[in-house]
Order: sequence, then structure tokens, then C-alpha cells
Amino acid sequence: MSHYDFKSQRLWVEQDIQERIAIPCDRAQANYLLNVLRMEEGDAMLIFNGRDGEWKVEVQPLGRKKCALIPIEQMRPQPDPLASDLQYLFAPLKSARIDYMAQKAVEMGACRLRPVFTQHTQERRPKLEKMRLNVIEAAEQCGILTIPPVDEPVSLTELLKTWEEKEEGRHIIFCDEGELGKDPLSILDTIRGEGDSVPPLALLIGPEGGFSETERDMLRAASFVTPIPLGPRILRADTAAIAALAIVQSVLGDWTDK
Repeated sequence: MSHYDFKSQRLWVEQDIQERIAIPCDRAQANYLLNVLRMEEGDAMLIFNGRDGEWKVEVQPLGRKKCALIPIEQMRPQPDPLASDLQYLFAPLKSARIDYMAQKAVEMGACRLRPVFTQHTQERRPKLEKMRLNVIEAAEQCGILTIPPVDEPVSLTELLKTWEEKEEGRHIIFCDEGELGKDPLSILDTIRGEGDSVPPLALLIGPEGGFSETERDMLRAASFVTPIPLGPRILRADTAAIAALAIVQSVLGDWTDK
């Protein structure tokens, strides 16, 4: 990551960002900037939209309840969309835990969030719009410039059936609670290709009840899937997500120069 300003307020906007072209704030944004943060005319902050990089802007109040943002200078360019190419596949969880999980997945470098229904999935009606808001909040707070999309849920069976046709060589790493006693680091190293290259990746985390035996057999039979353990302890799904993302990023992702 290039130089990041840790002190300035950051806000995601939908509009295109161009130098000196005013961006009107919606009611919620204006209330947050003027009444919560108490920002005044000429105060500086940062904005991004996931397309045009990060910009320094000045706040321009337009009365008590309205304001606009005036882009002054681009602080960071938009990164290559393939700079982090790790998708996160997960069985939806209940309420606050899925909000937490979405935020942490974005912080850990997931480029796309894909809910997957398994046999033991308890939450069958995940609140996708709330999940997307949590994705934006995590990006605002952590200096992330790209907003990972949140897909509509699909069944695990359908996902695997169409995977090779749709994903063009992307490899799935799935956290298998039955793989106790093996070293995940050495297993992940086997995914490397010629010249130490790493294929596009997806990490799959199961539900609170784990994968069924049928699902585990189906995953193990797929040539594009590698199971890994997460140690001798039983982890909650949201904890497993953070642990697994850290392991993958440290061996095959953007935590290493390899």
C-alpha cells in the first residue's frame, strides 16, 4: 500500500471523482459531516469510490442540512483490481456475527464475498444490503480503495458444478475440520505452479455445524479444491475465517514477496 493518511476522515461516494467538480452529499452523509463531525467550510477529508483512487476534498456547506465535497488532489491512484485476487466463500451466519465476518474479510484482503448455502447452513435469508454496508464501512476505516462485491447466495452443489466453466483456473481452499494433525502451510505451498506462480484463489469456510460428509466427499473429489486444517481446536466460523485468511495471505497472498 502506498502512503496512507491514518488521521483524516474517509468517506465512500458513489459519484465519479474529478478535480474541482463538486460532489453533492446525500442527507445521511451531510448530517454525518456537519452535525456529527462538526465539519466546517474548507475542512479537509478523503473520499474514494472504488474506481478513481483516493482524493483529498474540501467540505462546502450549503446551508444547515446540505453540503458538497470539492476534490482538490488525488492522494492515491486506484490499485490494479488483480492486486488482491482472493475470493471469500462462506456459509451465512446469524446477525451480528456475519456483519463482523464481512468486515474482517474485507480487512484481510478478500476481493469478493460469495455466500454459499450448505446442508448445515442456519441462516437462509442473509441481509445482503446490510452486508454490503459493512463492506463499505470496513473499506472506509482501513484505507481500502476497492469495494468488494457481495454476490447473491448459491448452493454449494451448484457452485461446484459450474466452477471450472465460470472461474477459469481459480483454485478453492476449503477449511476441513476433518484434516486434523496436518500442517496447512506445507499443504498450501503445493498449490504453487511453475515458476512459483500462484493461481487465482478462493477460500471456503463452512457453517457452524461444519460440512456434511457428503459435502466433504464432493469437495475432496474436485481437482480444483485443496482441503487444509486449522489446527487442533474447534473454531467458530467467524474465527475460522480470520485464521484461514491470515494463513492463505501469509503463504500465497499479498503478505509475501513470493
